[in-house]
Amino acid sequence: MVEIGKKNRLRVVKKVDFGLYLDGEDLGEILLPGRYVPESCHIGDMLEVFVYTDSDDLLIATTETPHVMVNQCALLKVVEVNQAGAFLDWGLPKDLILPYSEQQTPVDAGQSVIVYVFLDESTDRLAASTKLGNYLAETSTWFKPNQGVDLLICGQSDLGYKAVINNSHLGLLFKNEVFTSLEIGKRTKGYIKSMRDDHKIDLALQLSNQDSREALSDKILSYLKNHEGVSTLTDKSPPGEIYRQFSVSKASYKRALGSLYKQKLIRIDKKQITLL
Repeated sequence: MVEIGKKNRLRVVKKVDFGLYLDGEDLGEILLPGRYVPESCHIGDMLEVFVYTDSDDLLIATTETPHVMVNQCALLKVVEVNQAGAFLDWGLPKDLILPYSEQQTPVDAGQSVIVYVFLDESTDRLAASTKLGNYLAETSTWFKPNQGVDLLICGQSDLGYKAVINNSHLGLLFKNEVFTSLEIGKRTKGYIKSMRDDHKIDLALQLSNQDSREALSDKILSYLKNHEGVSTLTDKSPPGEIYRQFSVSKASYKRALGSLYKQKLIRIDKKQITLL
């Protein structure tokens, strides 16, 4: 089945002066304009194309890949605002509309916003929304602690950073557990830290289990071996410096140092640690 707003593999069924027509199955024939037609393309060939509606609301195909597809979130720049709404640059000739009714707060040209892309099934038009809570769940019963996830930072509050999880849910990274700069729109790997009693989702940027502690210990030992057995990153170093080097919190780093010290693999002084 052909899906609007996604990549599809479609068969070439007709050549015309201005492009190709592709078999859109129940959606009928879909035009691939000439500027997108690959060289040496023949009737019967299968092409991977993105399907959306053009300025006349006709289905059209392109071999270009947009910055975001349907049911996904992304940071997009507002290129124009008029009586119809705001229009976003998503990497295709026709800008993506952000209707006024889908704006959490009014947006201005030049501003970049996190949006969710949806398909209006009554019109087959793709549109964007900054009202993420209308499309993404804030609770879940099937995520598991320590599960790896893809995160998109989408907001900030007094508690920390709100993030989109796998384009389907919203969760929270607590500020006192983040030791690096997180800008709105940043994509990063993360983990499910815990599920609250109300099923809301707490997140973490690194694991805190035994495997991750052992992996960190190995990283510290490797660093020491590559730096003549000495490091100035001690258990007294600022959290930011520790995170820049090892991408972990100061607490995790101190636990790893303590483990290595107990194993008599390192010596810890006020200004440096030394490989034994």
